[in-house]
Amino acid sequence: MANLKTKRGTIGILTGGGDVPGLNPAIRALTVRALREGYRVLGIRRGWAGLIELQRDAAADNSENIIELTENIVNKVGRTGGTFLHTSRTRPSHVPKANVPEHLLASYGAEVNDLTPEVLANLNWLGIDHLIPIGGDDTLSYGVRLQKEGVRVLAIPKTMDNDVPGTDYCIGFSTCVTRTIELTHALRTSAGSHERFLVLEVFGRYAGYTALLPTMAGAANRCLIPEHLFDIERLCELMTADRFSNPSKYSVVLVSEGARFEGMEDMTYQDHEQDMFGHKKLGGIGDLVSAKLKELSVKYNQGRRINVINQRLGYMVRCGDPDATDSIVPMAFGNLAMDLILDGSDGRLICVRNGRYDHVPIGVVASSKKLVDVAKFYHTDRLRPVYERVEAKPLMIMTSDY
Repeated sequence: MANLKTKRGTIGILTGGGDVPGLNPAIRALTVRALREGYRVLGIRRGWAGLIELQRDAAADNSENIIELTENIVNKVGRTGGTFLHTSRTRPSHVPKANVPEHLLASYGAEVNDLTPEVLANLNWLGIDHLIPIGGDDTLSYGVRLQKEGVRVLAIPKTMDNDVPGTDYCIGFSTCVTRTIELTHALRTSAGSHERFLVLEVFGRYAGYTALLPTMAGAANRCLIPEHLFDIERLCELMTADRFSNPSKYSVVLVSEGARFEGMEDMTYQDHEQDMFGHKKLGGIGDLVSAKLKELSVKYNQGRRINVINQRLGYMVRCGDPDATDSIVPMAFGNLAMDLILDGSDGRLICVRNGRYDHVPIGVVASSKKLVDVAKFYHTDRLRPVYERVEAKPLMIMTSDY
């Protein structure tokens, strides 16, 4: 691909980490506005992977790494879920030898390699003047690195966990909560028919927003979040009481994948293979909770066991089309990013603060973890949200204060 610039410059867009509904609307909003302002727009495929696998050779076929975006392309996908640019969990500063592209193996032969020099060279070769990564704290933390290296970066937060620091809202969160509520209500029919406990495991490695908000909306009786070590006996006691008071004789608990009960030293993993950001794949705490509830229920149900329906909602809450919020917010985020480019600004995280669209220094992404404020929003004895004192709180209520 030739290194050609338009009159106003070239903008690069990529999506990294897990897919969520709302990514394609963000890409569309950015592209349409940028083109109309006179910019060229390049879509970088597979997140940061596209920028390490690119070959700086005009004769090379880089169609798997870069695509020039047009209104016709983005309009067709702008209302759909997922990301048509594709995504990955690539971290260019920590690339295992097995993942180093073949054309770079002669230069990078360590067990773990920092390919940032290649990323910088590729951005320069492509003529990218502004880079807009859309992702969670992992993806955006590398954006912070590039900003320090002199790249003009504007970051857009997305993650269904809603745990990117510096913003009240991340793209994908509303659809995740909406789907969780819908699926939980759908599964009630089976739980009620069999008079069982219903245990639903949801995403949430460090932050419990995706369990807490649906519970607050009435989807579940109790919820378990990563920020609080819970007492499994107390959970069984509460759920048994909930079941007894329900005419249909069932009760529901939402379990964050990163939750732990007292006595557990670590989270529950599907396997111990780590991605480039050092994360192991979570999954299985719902199985453990279900087994313990079945075992302990005899103690709280007059000697009779209560059976359990156990379900991981998993990718069902992150697939499909975006809801209204995740169609509107990406539009606003994309246009705000373009406003900043036109104003000559960079090094910013596009965000929502106190219910208003805003932007903050991009470094906030790597400054802390965004977690549920347990003292404010979680009743640790009742294992459910605190429902009082919502006056002047943000729309989603339990977002962190910045």
